[in-house]
Amino acid sequence: MTGSPILNAILFTCLGLVAFVVALAVAARAAGFDVRKAIVEERNVAAAIVAGAVTLGIAWIVASTMH
Repeated sequence: MTGSPILNAILFTCLGLVAFVVALAVAARAAGFDVRKAIVEERNVAAAIVAGAVTLGIAWIVASTMH
């Protein structure tokens, strides 16, 4: 990308974070229910586990594509 490794790291970090946030928003929208309400207000442990698994999966995919 650029000649500076530090600038490359910052660029790829920002790109990865943007991709992660967009993918997480799409996954939350596709869930069919309000994920935040299910976890925080209703204290639904199963929804929290699924949300955590989706988050880790998206993070691994973004990290492997950025690497």
